Amino acid sequence: MSSAALPLPHALLGVAIAAVWGSNFVIIREGLEHLPPLLFAGLRFLLVFLAALLFLRRPNLAWSELAAYGLFIGVGQFGLLFLAVDGLISPGLASLVAQTQVFFTIGLAIYFNGEKVAPIQWLALMLAASGLIVIGLNNDSETTLAGLFLMLGAALCWALGNMVARRARRIDMVAYVGWSSLFAAPPLLLLSLVFEGPNAISRGLMEADLGTWGAVIWQAVGNSLFGYAAWAWLLARHPAALVTPLALLVPVFGLATSFLWLGEPMPGWKIIAAGLVMAGLALNLFWPMFANRRS
Repeated sequence: MSSAALPLPHALLGVAIAAVWGSNFVIIREGLEHLPPLLFAGLRFLLVFLAALLFLRRPNLAWSELAAYGLFIGVGQFGLLFLAVDGLISPGLASLVAQTQVFFTIGLAIYFNGEKVAPIQWLALMLAASGLIVIGLNNDSETTLAGLFLMLGAALCWALGNMVARRARRIDMVAYVGWSSLFAAPPLLLLSLVFEGPNAISRGLMEADLGTWGAVIWQAVGNSLFGYAAWAWLLARHPAALVTPLALLVPVFGLATSFLWLGEPMPGWKIIAAGLVMAGLALNLFWPMFANRRS
């Protein structure tokens, strides 16, 4: 099914997905009030896998494919993300820097597949990179170089996960995410035991309140299962060119919810950095659509 524009209910669903994914960074920060980051991430993927085990058929893929995706996305992307948001970078900026996975994905496609990059994409990359430089030059108590590099590492792992997922065509992405979590939860929990220690784990579990467990459940159900299921549903019914631009709203919601919920400061440099990164993302996304219409 295709159309010139998304029907209003479908557009609202896309906005809701972006709101869930964007506000998720604030919810992560709330959960980290009691749980150590690696333990929190491990519990999230444990719940996702249990849901998949009970309700979803395993995708017809090699275990190695599921393992690669689970390690890159679960351990790499979210392990590093949770560590970064645990006091090293504000949730709003984390949601913004995470979107640089677009450019890492392009870079990996060039390296592994020999794909060509248009000059306009280099301009888009330079715009986004200049925004990251602004962030790096304006460290404060809420934004550190360590947090920035951890988030860039998370974005790189996300891009590597994208490269793995591209090999798995025409499958149920919800089941794919769920069953790959089998290979994310155990390493995260083991890393938590080794680096965070039994005392921190037991203290975190004992101090966890309803809000903390709500954050864990929201991570599993809202962010992973609802988000991926609804996004896949939209992509199955509409051209990707109509759906994917909605992803640009993720850092908008991330910055807005962090400002409104946590009182994250929004000085001029942060707005400039966000504008540059968003401009790079938008240029990379919309220019091919414009070029195709002209040809």
